[in-house]
Amino acid sequence: MILVSPSILSADFANLQRDIKRVEPYVSWLHIDVMDGHFVPNISIGVPVVKSIRKITNLFLDTHLMIENPIKYVDAFSDAGSDLITFHYEATKDKTIETIEKIKSRNVKAGLSIKPKTSVDEIKDYINLVDLVLVMTVEPGFGGQKFMDDCANKIKEIRKINSDVIIQVDGGINDKTAKICTDLGANSLVAGNYIYSADNIEQAINKLL
Repeated sequence: MILVSPSILSADFANLQRDIKRVEPYVSWLHIDVMDGHFVPNISIGVPVVKSIRKITNLFLDTHLMIENPIKYVDAFSDAGSDLITFHYEATKDKTIETIEKIKSRNVKAGLSIKPKTSVDEIKDYINLVDLVLVMTVEPGFGGQKFMDDCANKIKEIRKINSDVIIQVDGGINDKTAKICTDLGANSLVAGNYIYSADNIEQAINKLL
């Protein structure tokens, strides 16, 4: 089963509830990108918005922390209603295990993400400790970027290490790149522009499956 997680980064923030309700009938996950302007150059949303989203939907909240020192914010985002907290290996390195353990101590699923230039070798010791590995196929920080084909090869490497872990791919996902990823072993796809710019959201999501 492929888990499609629409990214609200491409939603209309003036009509966020409406845009969440537009995807709600067709998916079980919702991807929330949190950016701090330091770890990545862009700034997006924080804890209050996640808390507000939790009040208006029962979707699984897939929260992606693109921030420095993520361990500091685990309690706040779990309290806000996140079901999964994914953090970047590049933001922790020496605190990776500590951050995973902190997330799991809150009865929240733990995800580990890597940027395009980070190799699977660098995270191989952690792949069996997390529920999800997120492979970025664009540089994190902005939506609408072009899919980096060479990054997709990491999916196969991760799948060899752990046959059960959820492998999520984020960046430039559309009906064509989705197939590349799922053929390599990915089972979760984050899509923003592709879904929210579609004339028919249901059809767009179905084409990713």
